[in-house]
Amino acid sequence: MPTTRKQQLVYGCMGFGGSWDLTPYTREDLRTAERAVSTALEVGVRVFDHADIYRSGKAEAVFGEILARDGTLRSSIRIQTKCGIRVGESGLGVHYNLDKQAIVNRVRASLERLQVEWVDTLLLHRPDPLMEPELVAEALTELHSEGLVRQVGVSNMAGVQMAALQRHLDLPIVVNQLELSLQKRDWIEAGIGVNGDQGIAYDFPLGTLEYCAANGVALQAWGSLARGIYSGAYLDSASPADQGTAVLVSSLAEQYGVAPEAVVLGWLMRHPADVSPVIGTTDPDRIRACAGATAVAAQLTRAEWYSLFATARGQDVP
Repeated sequence: MPTTRKQQLVYGCMGFGGSWDLTPYTREDLRTAERAVSTALEVGVRVFDHADIYRSGKAEAVFGEILARDGTLRSSIRIQTKCGIRVGESGLGVHYNLDKQAIVNRVRASLERLQVEWVDTLLLHRPDPLMEPELVAEALTELHSEGLVRQVGVSNMAGVQMAALQRHLDLPIVVNQLELSLQKRDWIEAGIGVNGDQGIAYDFPLGTLEYCAANGVALQAWGSLARGIYSGAYLDSASPADQGTAVLVSSLAEQYGVAPEAVVLGWLMRHPADVSPVIGTTDPDRIRACAGATAVAAQLTRAEWYSLFATARGQDVP
């Protein structure tokens, strides 16, 4: 195990703000968010993840109200948000827009909703096929120069896409947020499938983890709890492999004296890529259940890690 670890739990605020439409959030929605933030702080979380599209902007607005109510909170946490996905605009369901002015405008709108003068990190939410890297770099540099964004990152990007952007950008890309979990295993499967027919079944871009490691890019894992499939959710309709994994997770949780969620996240954090899981539940009990993940990661043996991996995939590694 590496002696120095940078990973930490990140709280994902996508669940704040009620419905996904433009209906205003309620006082109960605000109380739900307040309880979640308070519990996340209680278990040591200091990074809060947003996106401009979450609940049609209401997730940021709710968080902004929480910040306004507590004048000391902003100085003790880090806030990151994302831009680039557009929903229900221009006659389209979903499309991407990483034009220079679109990035600038969306960040300014996020700052207004969050009621802050800057965000610690801005992530580009999805790769835009029409993106011009030099213009994206201009937007990010402008936002940084104005003090509106302190660091920049990406989400759902391959290593080669990051490298293409970084060539035009003096600011370092500091984070890449990807879907990684014990259930979403293609980030590992693609690697162990090299030089084998099974490798073609996985579309995770090879070299992305290595690019991040070589360039000091932190990894964050969205979907890290696999929607709770290994900690009690939807178990009756789960596949035999998922059911078997849930049983093993429960056994290891008892062994380590933690909740099953901590084992699921600890498996991720045991990987040398230094993964920081993003947890999105608003249930205080489930937030607390995640708290033991770092301890599990430090203790989980190689045999236990592979046992979880093999059980989840339904067969031994090749």
